Amino acid sequence: MRSPDANAELALLLEVAGTPKPGNVDRHRDLSDLRFEHFLVGAVGAREGLELAGDGSPVGPAFERAVEGMAAQEGGNTQFGALLLLVPLVRAAREDLSQAVAESVVRETTVDDAAAFYRAFDHVDVGVGDPPEDMAALDVRRGSDAVSAVEERGLTLLEIMERSVPGDDVAREWVQGFERSFTAAERLADADGPISERTAAVFLSLLAERPDTLVATRHDDDVAREVTERAAALVADDVLETNREAVEAFADDLVARGINPGTTADITAAGLFIALEHEAIER
Repeated sequence: MRSPDANAELALLLEVAGTPKPGNVDRHRDLSDLRFEHFLVGAVGAREGLELAGDGSPVGPAFERAVEGMAAQEGGNTQFGALLLLVPLVRAAREDLSQAVAESVVRETTVDDAAAFYRAFDHVDVGVGDPPEDMAALDVRRGSDAVSAVEERGLTLLEIMERSVPGDDVAREWVQGFERSFTAAERLADADGPISERTAAVFLSLLAERPDTLVATRHDDDVAREVTERAAALVADDVLETNREAVEAFADDLVARGINPGTTADITAAGLFIALEHEAIER
């Protein structure tokens, strides 16, 4: 039986192998600064941090170690958001991978976990928006320089996530019990066909439901809504079954425009992990 940390690594690999995932790196598409092999190396590099989570280490240090290992490739940030979801889920899998247990894991995070989260930003550049004026001292882009402000305010990692919503749908998963991650797992289990095709279908269904917050950050809300509306139209027409070329064209267009719905890919990776842990998809 595969361990939770092994399933988390596999989930990262399966996510990037799924195609077509409009706007994201997959086995058929690279971005200008990120290639398929960067994601493979990032997934393998994150394994030590995932193992720490599986062994019961605190969430923050396990996450920082996973990010440090992920970043040991030339592409930069490949799976920061996915790891922020996977680390607490791997920790939850030590007991029972359910929403209730996952919520308990994040509720128990500490100020030390928050400090480790900030230190993770020292290892890789991450695309984030500007914080509100009253949170400038807590800007994650400051990395370890912001740790003293975190400690002075006594903020736990969950409280940091709460202050990041709305605007960051990875943080929203922490706050709302990993709701979309578990939904993604259910859809993966219910879908037919090879895992790579199911992954692509579930990614598109998630993108069709909610604007991607990374797209909104890097571009604007209008672009994020446009992408979601186009995805919704494709899902309504069931094009992956009837007109795959339309999805391929959508994927090529987003890549050409530099539009990357990376948060949706992060949630898809979390869903893959949950489905693997529940033995709901073939391994």
